[in-house]
Formats: sequence, structure tokens, C-alpha cells
Amino acid sequence: MAKLLYQGHGSYRITSDNGIVVYVDPYAGEGYDVPADLVIVTHEHSDHNHTELVRLKEGGVIIRHADLHKKNYSIYNYKNIIIEGVPAMNAHHNPDDCVGFIMDIDGIRIYGAGDTSYFEGMQYFKNLDYAILPTDGIYNMDMAEASKVADLLDTKYAIPVHMAPGHLFDKEKVKAFKTKKALVLQPGQEITLGA
Repeated sequence: MAKLLYQGHGSYRITSDNGIVVYVDPYAGEGYDVPADLVIVTHEHSDHNHTELVRLKEGGVIIRHADLHKKNYSIYNYKNIIIEGVPAMNAHHNPDDCVGFIMDIDGIRIYGAGDTSYFEGMQYFKNLDYAILPTDGIYNMDMAEASKVADLLDTKYAIPVHMAPGHLFDKEKVKAFKTKKALVLQPGQEITLGA
């Protein structure tokens, strides 16, 4: 089964059962030693786009927000991993320059929100297993809004990330993530998805 390693801030790594490695928004923490098949950059802010941390496998691909944003949001298929671009936006993030995604990997559906606040279209994201939501309350929704979004989404689990700019994690702030769907990961923690 697929695994997810939370590296800290908004950075994480997903590895499929057959060894396809996907990094999302490389910037923070450790765990960049495994070569990547895919790197997803949701937007070009400096705390999301440090692709130099990642070594690509032969044939590896970096997917930037513009790749998933073309033609009213694109669907990208890499070795049966499906990545569909979806909107991401708020006062600090222009929807033309940012993207979230829904990934299908090993039968698991993951919503990677990127940097966003609530928008009406979220209610149409269906059959999710995991939602990975920013929660800093400065550049994105705060814990209260992210908790409401988690409750609104058709997802089994909601993982709070991007909670304290300049830090990997904030153990006090995360206590305000109040949803029954909460799945709080510490930086460096890896879970098996769907287990």
C-alpha cells in the first residue's frame, strides 16, 4: 500500500506500493534521499518550490502549477498515478498562479490543497480518503476554517500542514484543528495510506 511521509511545513512524500515516489512542494524537513519519479509544485513561492532538494530518477518529471492549470485544469497520468489539477486561491494566492490536486494512487484518493482558503468548489470533491490542508491563518485558512473545510469535504481523514511559516510544525497551534477527521502527523512521521 502507498505510504506518506510528512516532512514538515507543506512538504510531503508519497510512495506507491510498486515504488513510484512523488514529492509535493519540496522545501522543509528531511527525507529527500529517495530519488523521485514525480515532483509536484503547487505554486512558485519559495517555501514550496525547492526542486533542487530532489534527485529525479531517469524519466522523472517535475509538474508545476502551470502544467496542472492549463485548459481549465489538466489531468496527468504517470504510470497509473492520476493527478488532477483543482483550484487553490485566497487573498495571498492568485488562482492563476496556484493549484491544488486530487491524486489517485494505489486505490487511494488524496486531495493536496496547496495554499488555499475555502472556496465553493471544494464541496464537489468526492470520494476522498485524505485531505491535506494548510492551516497557518496568515497566508491560508486558519485552524478553525480548516476544521470546517475538513468537515465539509467528502474525506475520511484530514491532515493539517503549513501551520507556522518558518517552522516545520506547531504542536500548540495544531490543538485547534477540531474535526473528527483529524489525522495529525509530526515531521518525519510516515504512515501507510488506507491502513
